Amino acid sequence: MKSTKEKENKLFESLKADFGYKNKMQAPRVTKVVLSSATGSIKDPKKKELIADRMTKISGQKVSSRAAKQSVATFKIRQGDPIGYQVTLRGPRMYDFLDKLFNVALPRTRDFRGLKLSALDEMGNLTIGVKEHTIFPETADEELKDVFGMAVTLVTTSKDKKQTQAMLENLGVIFRKVDKAQIK
Repeated sequence: MKSTKEKENKLFESLKADFGYKNKMQAPRVTKVVLSSATGSIKDPKKKELIADRMTKISGQKVSSRAAKQSVATFKIRQGDPIGYQVTLRGPRMYDFLDKLFNVALPRTRDFRGLKLSALDEMGNLTIGVKEHTIFPETADEELKDVFGMAVTLVTTSKDKKQTQAMLENLGVIFRKVDKAQIK
């Protein structure tokens, strides 16, 4: 298993020729990965506990509860009520999770042809919506009635979409090939 420094050095070497970087600090890198899941409409505390437990198993780190910032009478939510869970991964745990996500989990999704380029935002971050958490190997044996989705956000130091795309492709992200006949 490679260390974090070795992975960043390999990434720098692969991007150096394409973008003319002279220093390792110029190359973009992934700073953190944020996993989040909303539980706003779920009132059963056992289901909320199950979501927290599954996200802890998936990430390898304890999740933290997120509270509502405002009261919304329409949704029967009071300020301070727990409405979701979030976990932030950094360092070796982040790279282990990314390896599992790109090489194991995403290929297990139904009809996976790659990620859309529209998932990259202007600030160089990638957000992936996972509809079913059962694509992760840690949660393969559970019941299908308790399936939930989550968002996975990769925060990078990149300032440009092209640099971000090149960096993520070197990390193992597969982007969808756009067919000219599909665009109208």
